[in-house]
Amino acid sequence: MSKTRAVKFTDAEIRRQAADPAVHDLRDPRHPGLYLRFGQDRQRGSWYLVKGKVWNQIARYPELGAAAVLAELPALRQRLLRDPDTAVALGGLSTVGQLLDWYSDRMSRDRSLSAKRKTGAKSAIACHLKPRLADLPIRAVSAPELDKLLMWPAQEVLSLSYVRQLFGLLVVAFRQAHKLGLIDTNPMAALKFIDFTKARIMPKPARLRGVHLVELVPMLAGLFDSEPGEAMLALMMLCHGTRVGETRLARWSDISMADNEWFIPAEHTKTRTEHRLPLTAQTKAMLSRYRAAQTAQGYEGIYLFPSRRGRALSEGQASAVFTRLGQGEWTSHDLRKVARTAWTDLGIDGHIGEMLLNHSLGKIASTYINTQAREQRLAALEKWHAWLDERGFNAVHNLTGAQYEDSQNPVQPLSDVACKAIPKIVNSEVSKA
Repeated sequence: MSKTRAVKFTDAEIRRQAADPAVHDLRDPRHPGLYLRFGQDRQRGSWYLVKGKVWNQIARYPELGAAAVLAELPALRQRLLRDPDTAVALGGLSTVGQLLDWYSDRMSRDRSLSAKRKTGAKSAIACHLKPRLADLPIRAVSAPELDKLLMWPAQEVLSLSYVRQLFGLLVVAFRQAHKLGLIDTNPMAALKFIDFTKARIMPKPARLRGVHLVELVPMLAGLFDSEPGEAMLALMMLCHGTRVGETRLARWSDISMADNEWFIPAEHTKTRTEHRLPLTAQTKAMLSRYRAAQTAQGYEGIYLFPSRRGRALSEGQASAVFTRLGQGEWTSHDLRKVARTAWTDLGIDGHIGEMLLNHSLGKIASTYINTQAREQRLAALEKWHAWLDERGFNAVHNLTGAQYEDSQNPVQPLSDVACKAIPKIVNSEVSKA
């Protein structure tokens, strides 16, 4: 009895044939030359493309199932026809779904990426890219196919800026797979987002303007006694233009009252570079008052913004804070935007403003500008906080003009307890939460 059996190649049929130890090879009459040879354990095997008397191993089973191999078969035959001596083994990825699974796993184990970015990419792949593109053979990826399956349907239900992010994620995944030899060609290499739409992606309008701070700052000052944590989170962001993620993770060991500095570790920043912000007299006094409030409530932990479980405030908890504060009128990011806009209106140098925001300055600027411009950044924040004082910020820190007119004047804390509770050095070697 022949050890080779003719079947219709499907994964289900392969599993059925694997149960019969008398079968050594499988072939499909519809696809001459294509064979599956079972391994010793019958659960694994190898795909071969036979030409003449030469058996070319092209892939492993079940790493590549029947559908994936059949999708690549025409291209493999063409390669053998052009060059009979060419290697025809498949890289291992034949469908977009397989490529996305591989890239999602790769990103999840990339230590250089933030947890937020990993989560966002994983969600984009699972919720939008795979449902639309999972079964598309890589060899069939083209502008018309992407337009039909992804770009045009997605722009009907998603913002154009998010569709661009999906496209960018797809481009990066294909580029990396091609560099590593997992796919033979990169069909995304020549495609650009503007090939699919000419519509301009407009930035989201600012929902907070300088005129709104006349009401917002006193509101936060009034909230400081009843909800000091919520008020402080918003005020620290407003005073320094920081992101909510890096602010909510702040530790008291990152605050140096002696050196007038707030240190933000690289692992907490979006740009993955450490950030050092000068502390003005006003913010030092505000920090002293806030530490005293925490102590009065019985908290002596390491975080500025702790959760009830003793760890740093989570992303969801921080979002809930701004849902309550903003009442749907503004978000945490609007505090950062209104600060940056006000800095421009106050005549603060644009380069200094970008350094305060910890934006990437670009390769050329990073190469030739080797300074943190600490004095200039401190002067900018002093000018900004003085402007905020005119709109009610002084009710938070309770300093008089004489106490912070000279930035070298010592801060007068509200109590000795608050002063002692704050470390006097910046500690950048603290362990992660």
